[in-house]
Amino acid sequence: MAEHNQDARLPGPGSDDITQLILDDHERFRRAFARLDDLRATGQTSPNELSRVWDPLAELLDVHAIAEEEIFYPQLLRKGADGQDETLDAIGDHNEIRDGVHDAATQPVGSEAWWDAVGRARGANDEHMAEEERDALADFRLHAAIGLRESLGRRFRQFVAEHMGAGDLNTSDKDPREYVQANKPRSSRTPADYSLGIGSLKGR
Repeated sequence: MAEHNQDARLPGPGSDDITQLILDDHERFRRAFARLDDLRATGQTSPNELSRVWDPLAELLDVHAIAEEEIFYPQLLRKGADGQDETLDAIGDHNEIRDGVHDAATQPVGSEAWWDAVGRARGANDEHMAEEERDALADFRLHAAIGLRESLGRRFRQFVAEHMGAGDLNTSDKDPREYVQANKPRSSRTPADYSLGIGSLKGR
């Protein structure tokens, strides 16, 4: 009976746990990239067919990364056992994903250059998801209370809902080390760190 009750508390589909919401997005990414594979394999590569899959995927890749940077990674820096290294890796990965997404936007849909940019975004995202699932998400589940995870999850869900389709986010790359300095707990900063605010990351 005790084991049954413990299992009942595990997050599942529909959970507000931010780690579960991030995993849910990861599955959306995998399915959408697989759909692009199917279209290419069956020759259904008109710009309209490809854009119908790619455009919402590209948008979610951008919004998801920023939602993580606004909501998840600042808390990982506070709660995680290895939050700083995991965050440095993640922001670098986000930059590579963004670069692929933005390069694809400059190419004719379905062209070889477009497929190359999409492939680079996919490769960077695959690597990021694997590392995040193995390291950052596992670290956060071990060290953050479920109440915090659910509170962050509600913020994460709202952020994504509010910004999908709005085009109002700054999707430029961020310097990983400046991001960490701006977001790590104040008690762990050196005196020189206090001059670094989140505003220093915008517009880069």
